[in-house]
Amino acid sequence: MRSARPVGLLLSAAAVLLWAIGMTVLQPLTEPIGPWSERLPGNNAYWARDLRFAAIVAVVLGLVLAGRGRRRWSGPAVVLGGLWVAADVAIDRADPVGVEATVLLAAGGCAVLGTLAAILLRRDRRVRPAGADRRALTGAACVAGVLTLVAAGIESPTDREPELNPSAFATGVLLVALTIGAALAAAPARTRARCVLAAGLGVAAVSGVGLIRAIPPGPRSLPELALGAVLLTGVTLLAWDWPGGRPAWRHHALAALAALVGPVAMLLVVSVTMMVLVPIGATLTALAGNSPINAADSDLLVSLAGVLAGLGMALLLAWPPALGYRPDPPSPPGPVGPGGPDGLAGGRPASAERR
Repeated sequence: MRSARPVGLLLSAAAVLLWAIGMTVLQPLTEPIGPWSERLPGNNAYWARDLRFAAIVAVVLGLVLAGRGRRRWSGPAVVLGGLWVAADVAIDRADPVGVEATVLLAAGGCAVLGTLAAILLRRDRRVRPAGADRRALTGAACVAGVLTLVAAGIESPTDREPELNPSAFATGVLLVALTIGAALAAAPARTRARCVLAAGLGVAAVSGVGLIRAIPPGPRSLPELALGAVLLTGVTLLAWDWPGGRPAWRHHALAALAALVGPVAMLLVVSVTMMVLVPIGATLTALAGNSPINAADSDLLVSLAGVLAGLGMALLLAWPPALGYRPDPPSPPGPVGPGGPDGLAGGRPASAERR
């Protein structure tokens, strides 16, 4: 997909803006006033932190999309994400508030993003560009898809904050765009059928995010299951090969079953593990200088659980044979040519469709 680079960079820049707003506008709403024990926050108190973390992941995924999944872009993008999380904790400790702080953080974040993109683009000009890494792009789509469920279902202790629904909806829509963009970039060919499918999937997913935000937290479970199944099954329809020009419906049916059950099951397992064994949320809360969650509740970084669950779904859905990767045939006996056993061009992934 030729538009992958500008689309990925544009979505990363949008994620930077959401992160800046989350830091200066939303985060102050979640911090309790006073150190008294009866005012210690409870479950989901730091929902703004989860949305910021999702925005940071969106910055990384946008860079992965811009680099078409190649390691030359993916590696620096992941490093940038880790450094951004550290900077987020430090900035949160400083408690920036106001329009000036929002503009400053957004401008600074975009400057960092632009600098890294310029460096990577210059490196690309010096090296012959390789093809897209379809497995990496499909994996990125899976992470964005599962994280969409987290953003769409994010809650606060009261769910009465007027800023909660718009911010969660905006983050969810951004992640939907990244999901579909990465899946379409992973496709072996950008055909009209795939583009129409991507448009329909986008409308359905955005409508699903809006529906989830419009209903109370209790009855959200079924719509979230449906959204995950539709979005991740759509990823396979966009990214996988279509043998003979049509989807292999039997394989996509199995993918739909995995998309229905997998995200929720993985989110549950990862969340319990984080609460019992790895209290990352409490550690980040302490480092940021915020009030700890009361002992009766848990300080869970739900968005991190979403990332890990998304990586788990990537292991299931970024299936090499479905993405055109074939095992190399055994080399025939005889002398090896000057280009090695794979010839001058070397081995590369096969595809069932023409580009």
